[in-house]
Amino acid sequence: MKVTRTSPFSRVTRTLDLDITEAQVEAYANGALLQNAFPNLNADEREFYKTGITGEEWDQMFGGSEEAK
Repeated sequence: MKVTRTSPFSRVTRTLDLDITEAQVEAYANGALLQNAFPNLNADEREFYKTGITGEEWDQMFGGSEEAK
């Protein structure tokens, strides 16, 4: 499913094709935790869905993950 979000950091609007279903979107809208509603998405994809922030943008703002260091 194509999901369009605008990053609050850069104000850039992006569209990603995420492997999610309408049922998952509905579950999240009805209060399911993000990681429970979308267990098949990785952390970067879930962050994009929720906030519009990409993994690359996050790393630029806050540095890379501890694993990368």
